[in-house]
Amino acid sequence: MIKPILTLTGALAVSLMSTSAFAAGQCESVSFSDVGWTDITTTTAAARQVLEALGYDVDVKVLSVPVTFASLESDDVDIFLGNWMPAQTGAITPYLESGEIEVITTNLEGTNYTLAVPEYTFDKGLTSYSKIADFREELDGKIYGIEPGNEGNAYLVELIENNTHGLEGFDVVESSEQGMLAQVNRLVDDGEDVVFLGWAPHPMNSAFPIKYLPGGEDFFGGEGIVQTVTRKGFAEECPNVGKLLENMKFSLPMENEIMGAILNDGEDAGDASLAWMQANPDAVLAWVEGVTTLDGGDGAAAVTAELGL
Repeated sequence: MIKPILTLTGALAVSLMSTSAFAAGQCESVSFSDVGWTDITTTTAAARQVLEALGYDVDVKVLSVPVTFASLESDDVDIFLGNWMPAQTGAITPYLESGEIEVITTNLEGTNYTLAVPEYTFDKGLTSYSKIADFREELDGKIYGIEPGNEGNAYLVELIENNTHGLEGFDVVESSEQGMLAQVNRLVDDGEDVVFLGWAPHPMNSAFPIKYLPGGEDFFGGEGIVQTVTRKGFAEECPNVGKLLENMKFSLPMENEIMGAILNDGEDAGDASLAWMQANPDAVLAWVEGVTTLDGGDGAAAVTAELGL
């Protein structure tokens, strides 16, 4: 009787090892969406380098927010670190309610996202959404948004179409984040009045004095958060990566510093993120607490060695 039991035990062990290896293989490649905002490019670059140091293959896809959510639903993307709330509530709620997208954690607190103006424009009297129409001529009938398909732009278009705050006839100028900032900076350099979608964290807040306008709270909310979200079941299928994502918390000073290096100094996002991590090893080691390498090794040791912490 003993020999068959040993044989069965051995077979069970082999089976468990095979299952474990299969699970690890299934999670060996991890994909992120990067929507092209510098803050999300920053955090995604940091996550990518940590995961690669742990032995994972990482693919980053540059997608719009709507395509990101659709891709998470269809399992074409695993992770998105940039769910700004409450601004993206309308876009993500159907996926959360269906269970196709899951919230892992809040990775950043204290954000701001709404229309903004230079301080000198605010001082002239453009102090809220309800005052924008009074400056139609000075603004050349334009509100500067960000990339096409962005939910913030869509909200502004809705305000215009409904003539909310007397905005009928205004145009939302859509472009990339950097394109929008270049246009705004040129207008500010010339002392022109301008209204645009602004947010924090971002180096724009130190480029020139900015005032955020009240009046968009029904959509943008007040102070906000950023969430890490994944496709359905990802954290259960890949618990080691799920633990890392749960641990990865960021801060406004961290993101401002890295984004400043990217936007103001022209550094590559990966290089800027790595430099910050090397200067702040304790933060990185907190991210990998309870996390192993892909093959089950010491995660902290691997990250320390690979990233030069």
